[in-house]
Amino acid sequence: MPPVAYITRKETLSACHRLHSLTLSDEENKRIFSKCNNPNGHGHNYTVEVTLKGPIDPDNGMVANISDLKKYMQVAIMDTMDHKNLDKDVAYFKDVVSTTENVAVFIWSGIKTQLPDPSMLYEVKVYETDKNIVIYRGE
Repeated sequence: MPPVAYITRKETLSACHRLHSLTLSDEENKRIFSKCNNPNGHGHNYTVEVTLKGPIDPDNGMVANISDLKKYMQVAIMDTMDHKNLDKDVAYFKDVVSTTENVAVFIWSGIKTQLPDPSMLYEVKVYETDKNIVIYRGE
């Protein structure tokens, strides 16, 4: 049995959003989301790490071709979210609050659908700031 390894690629994107739930009143949104509920939104420079897990191929020495992962991330993250208003430009967030948790789930789905073997997707890590990080593993 070949050894198992994890490969990770990182991308950075800029996007804005407003934390606001359509199922809550304006007062509840203000109380829960505070300054992040600003009607004009606010922006982040997100860093996203996508990790794949799998056996190291004995012929090519790779878990997966990192160039392919770069292409998957370009489609799922950069083309879709970079320099966008998440709430207005990304259909997924029309009815889903654009928290970092939900951003991670959205990215997971976008990557997973492109992988030849979706079971290789191990983790999506989204840094909203240097101090606020969400990890999603498909659970």
